Amino acid sequence: MQYTGARILVEALIEQGVDTIFGYPGGKVLVIYDELYRQKDRIRHILVSHEQHAAHAADGYARSTGKVGVCIATSGPGATNLVTGIATAAMDSTPLVAITGNVGTALLGKDSFQEVDIAGITMPIVKHNWIVKDVGDLAEVIREAFLVAVSGRPGPVLIDIPNDITALMGEWVPRTSTNTIADPISSARARRLTQRFEEATFTDEDITRAVAMLTAAKRPVIYAGGGVILSGASPELRLLAERLHAPVSVSLMGIGAIPQDHPLYTGLLGMHGTVASNRAVQQGDLLIAIGARFSDRVTSCTDKFAKNARVLHFDIDPAEINKNIEAEAWVVGDIQKTLTQVLGKLPSGLETAWNGDIETWKALVPQAHKREGTPGKQGLHPRFILEETAKALGKDALVVTDVGQHQMWAAQFYPITQPRTFFSSGGLGTMGFGLGAAEGAKIANPDKPVVLFTGDGSFRMNCGEMGTLAAYRIPLLILILNNQVLGMVRQWQTLFYERRYAETILDRPPDFVKLADAYGLRGYRVEHEEAFMEALGKAVQELRSGNAVLIDALIHRDEQVLPMVPGGKPIDEQIL
Repeated sequence: MQYTGARILVEALIEQGVDTIFGYPGGKVLVIYDELYRQKDRIRHILVSHEQHAAHAADGYARSTGKVGVCIATSGPGATNLVTGIATAAMDSTPLVAITGNVGTALLGKDSFQEVDIAGITMPIVKHNWIVKDVGDLAEVIREAFLVAVSGRPGPVLIDIPNDITALMGEWVPRTSTNTIADPISSARARRLTQRFEEATFTDEDITRAVAMLTAAKRPVIYAGGGVILSGASPELRLLAERLHAPVSVSLMGIGAIPQDHPLYTGLLGMHGTVASNRAVQQGDLLIAIGARFSDRVTSCTDKFAKNARVLHFDIDPAEINKNIEAEAWVVGDIQKTLTQVLGKLPSGLETAWNGDIETWKALVPQAHKREGTPGKQGLHPRFILEETAKALGKDALVVTDVGQHQMWAAQFYPITQPRTFFSSGGLGTMGFGLGAAEGAKIANPDKPVVLFTGDGSFRMNCGEMGTLAAYRIPLLILILNNQVLGMVRQWQTLFYERRYAETILDRPPDFVKLADAYGLRGYRVEHEEAFMEALGKAVQELRSGNAVLIDALIHRDEQVLPMVPGGKPIDEQIL
């Protein structure tokens, strides 16, 4: 069949199971958008307010489903506006296909209007990218892109398509079970391309050595990261922990890998880690890192991290082994497969020598605070907000955060019990990530409640996306923990910069409730517990009616995220 490049693109996306694209049109993708209009009964396009939100929405869609997210932008500034979202996905191993338009092939490299070398710009933050200069290559490139995005450690890819390619006619050959021509696995180019992303093969010797270390340990502690969730290995993680009687600490990306109400769960590890997690790692004799990369926010001072422990590292990416922390042994491969092999050889009845230490340390957590005031009129504390929201939305809720103090409070206090229900920008720490990501998660999961916890600083960066919520009637709860400051930066200024609050006070417009009203959304401002509970009840009813709603919850500007490890200190030297 002879189709335009734009039609081939759309057909190839549908072939890959894509049902939703997030994007923003422009001159160099007009032919693509014309085809999306023609095929709107087969594939849905969500018009966002800014290209960065398209990338974040595709990211949230992918994190919540395990599928590949797709976003599209025009050339030049449209393409560069995707970069932050692509980098966010790269740091957190989210499978994403970003599609950009560009100037015609004859104009490439000539500083044409709205031309940038987006392939060169994104090279450090994608697994691979393509510039399609022949319409005959387009379908195969799309198939390769989806394959690369999910091969081995997932991540983003980018396809740059000059606008003349979208208008040229080419042969469309649908993939079928008998059609080897359209199958990228049969392509020598595809085989070479994906070979470097294929899952590394672990050996029997690797498993045997790992089992020996696990069996010998008396004070084992597990450090679980996002790789556990990406591989679907939560059941295996839980079995391993129970077999070893080992406490389970998590990275920010690992939240949900094991239920927070599990007796062996000890919470976050690192800078804002719990006392139990940080002390267990420092006093354990075996640290079992599973799908985690030893970020500096976890290790702090690396030469003082887990100084009494042997390190056993499970990861799908061989580049992570010995990158930040030296491991005595490792198993490289898909986490679910490697843990299954280990569990098959690990003996039962293993003894532990923790002797009640973990339970003692778990009791040392930040307690709920009450502000001055008459009963019911106390000022709002983050823990109260998070715990009451969790009760109102139920266990199936999807939780999204922006970046800052609210992010850490959500990680500490929101009771996450399932994988793929907590989404945050962990590696890049992208303020403005939240609203687009929450939007994508809700579109992918229309039957589940979705809440965005954000701060007034982060929300200023993405509040325009409320227009998308209103236009598509996306029932999302936006909960702003508003302290009228850049809270996390202010906390550092308080603790380490003698309270010199340089450019961190945000007592200025906009009025977020009025802004919500301007976008056609219901908004509430609350300052104490009684008002919060009333607004939360109304918000839940609005969500059930199919409407997005905003709650602007005012909290004290000097509320801090504790515990905290000062920079350069070992992780068990915490400010409590």
